[in-house]
Amino acid sequence: MARIAFILLCHKDPRAIIDQARRLTAAGDYISIHFDARSPRSDYQMLRAALDDNPNVTFARRRVKAGWGEWSLVAGTLEAVKAAVDAFPRATHFYMVSGDCMSIKTAEYAHNFLDAEDVDYIENFDFFESNWIKTGMKEDRLIYRHFFNERTQKFLFYTSYNLQRRLGLRRRIPEDLQIRIGSQWWCLRRQTIEAILRFTRKRRDVMRFFRTTWIPDETFFQTLVPHLVPAGEIRSRTLTFLMFSDYGMPVTFYDDHYELLLSQDYLFARKISPEAKDLKARLGALYAATGVEFRISNEGRSLYNFLVNRGRHGVRFAPRFWESESTIGRERELLIVIAKKWHIGKRLLARIRQVTNIPIVEYLFDEESTPLPDLGGIQSTLEKRTRHRRAMMRMLFDYFETDRLAIAMDPDNMDLLRDFYTDRSITRILEVECDYSDEWVLGHAQRVGLAGEHTPPEALAKIVPAVRASFYHESDRIRDAGFENFHVFRQHGTPGENAKALANFLSITEDRAAQIAESEDLFAD
Repeated sequence: MARIAFILLCHKDPRAIIDQARRLTAAGDYISIHFDARSPRSDYQMLRAALDDNPNVTFARRRVKAGWGEWSLVAGTLEAVKAAVDAFPRATHFYMVSGDCMSIKTAEYAHNFLDAEDVDYIENFDFFESNWIKTGMKEDRLIYRHFFNERTQKFLFYTSYNLQRRLGLRRRIPEDLQIRIGSQWWCLRRQTIEAILRFTRKRRDVMRFFRTTWIPDETFFQTLVPHLVPAGEIRSRTLTFLMFSDYGMPVTFYDDHYELLLSQDYLFARKISPEAKDLKARLGALYAATGVEFRISNEGRSLYNFLVNRGRHGVRFAPRFWESESTIGRERELLIVIAKKWHIGKRLLARIRQVTNIPIVEYLFDEESTPLPDLGGIQSTLEKRTRHRRAMMRMLFDYFETDRLAIAMDPDNMDLLRDFYTDRSITRILEVECDYSDEWVLGHAQRVGLAGEHTPPEALAKIVPAVRASFYHESDRIRDAGFENFHVFRQHGTPGENAKALANFLSITEDRAAQIAESEDLFAD
């Protein structure tokens, strides 16, 4: 059975570290602690006094003064790894954690998970080809030597860096290494850890290279593992659930995230708020439990993005540069049916075509598979359709040889609506107002990845009202925009009211509009 030696790098809050060590070792696992040499000696003495009598706890023999982005972080990790290898001969896996991490599964589950496959878990993406680095230095992390810390010695850091660039003092990457990059939160088998330690003793050139590499904790282990281990024995993922905001900051978890965390396909989560005392207590008790079944839905990231984006009202103030000379056409009418329930929007469009003979196109900006004519490739992807929206619509008008065209759109496309209303063409909107049952909202949440088959009922109880509220918010935004030629077609509207709205929207008589409005099963789910 798997036995885990946790490699803990920490620098503060000794009481929380003591709790974490006791919690993880209570189930028979081990922990090796590196406590930053910059931290108060009294805190370190507190750790030793509380944990020295625990045979499943060991400490790095040498404490390193660690700094963000420096080699010292890797050096501290290696010190803790060496101590763990020597102290715990029965450890089968070595799992990197921080003081902000907590288990989100039971020890029983974690051991069974690691026993299921004889592999290492570590993100390892190609340094140069992947887009893992979003901002800042990329190649320059490697080809120049970095002797100073960018955060604490900014002047020296950039003076040294710029001087090397001006003098052309580029260095070579070790020829037999393919540099890889990824999260520093890995879980490696014992044989892999031992191979890395042998490599560090043998390849002094590689060690010299990484000592002056910037942010080596994202490249050192990530490069060496694929160099030493067959690709079939590596899973390029982390077992620690973590998310980052648009600003590159780690997302923090609080007391109300318990059910969400348990449903993710990970063993640990980072980072847990120090104030989340109830969450810590529940997760702490969970690790020692047995016989717990977990329903994995893995919707955490998509749900986070959904909740974050609810508060953002994207507003365009000018046309994109590729549309500055583009227009649909001054004499043309674009008729937009707005419906969150796509099947109702499509049903209504089909009925409009039958009665009026106006050409229709369904959710072309929302659904990749929408049937479209060949327009020279501009129709091939959603991204192209949206980017070249006006040119796309102009070509559709030309294709159908018409001055009136009806399309369907999701109400979330506020930017598109604003843009079409700034065009010289005439734009009309018909919003379809529907009921949203719990069952339909849940189905929608599952279709877009906000929930899964095994999402806990407690999480669903929060997701469903939040999703329904987002529908109403989208509708409010459209109505608050004050668009001209805006009409509403209501599920509970009278036939007369709906016929009048359709007549104004389509510029037809109310008698013809009534033929559409009175269609059977128009709102059926």
